[in-house]
Amino acid sequence: MTDDRFAHAPHAEGIPAATVVVFRRAADGGPPEILMTVRSRSMSFAGGAAVFPGGRVDEADFELAKTLDSDIEQDELAHRVAAIRETLEETGLAIGMRGEVDASLAGKARELLLERGELAPVLDKMGWQLDPSEVLPFARWFPKNEKLSRVFDTRFYLADLGTGAVDITVDQTENVRLFWTTAQGALDRSETGELTIIYPTRRNLERLAQFTDFAQAADDCRRHPVRTITPFLSEEDGQRWLRIPDDAGYPVTGEPLDAVMRG
Repeated sequence: MTDDRFAHAPHAEGIPAATVVVFRRAADGGPPEILMTVRSRSMSFAGGAAVFPGGRVDEADFELAKTLDSDIEQDELAHRVAAIRETLEETGLAIGMRGEVDASLAGKARELLLERGELAPVLDKMGWQLDPSEVLPFARWFPKNEKLSRVFDTRFYLADLGTGAVDITVDQTENVRLFWTTAQGALDRSETGELTIIYPTRRNLERLAQFTDFAQAADDCRRHPVRTITPFLSEEDGQRWLRIPDDAGYPVTGEPLDAVMRG
């Protein structure tokens, strides 16, 4: 059956992008941990902020998507390809792959990806096949703003590493740090000033903090079909708030505009 969870979301002028929330089980049996990266302060978008691995969808991702045998719609498939590619490039984790995959092979694949800049030759060299069903659609954010020259239309995905006993290494280009944390832990560290978190990331962390394991997160995806979220301004008791729709699965739907960290 065709996966049409994004089919009715509006196409607009934003730069297509994809990002992945990678889960692993906590060693102490506590809440699941997720992988985050801190972007270089030199980056024009979200410089210095803690975000999930990801980036823009390249033309090569669209071309690779055309070659895949899948019922997933082509545009959506290209976004999943980008999510898988960016995760390998930025973290060294090979998600969404079928074939012989271990830490050593993932390292070699990452080196080749950084050299070639495209995922297709990596798959050929490693003898891997993509399994886009391993990245689950979670959300889509498009913060339209005519004052900004670069606005990203970003699709968020979830992926599960299970025990997560793997190596991660920062790419030291766009990102300067990689770390595992619980969603609530990231929120707590932002309150102390240890982490900088932009508005979409904060709202998604609050949603992720509700889940006790990956299965619960996957169930939430099924219960809340993805729709494009565009934050909007409201006036409340003389104060301006930045809000999102209250029926999209998010426990917190806004905050005062003067408290918002934007990219």
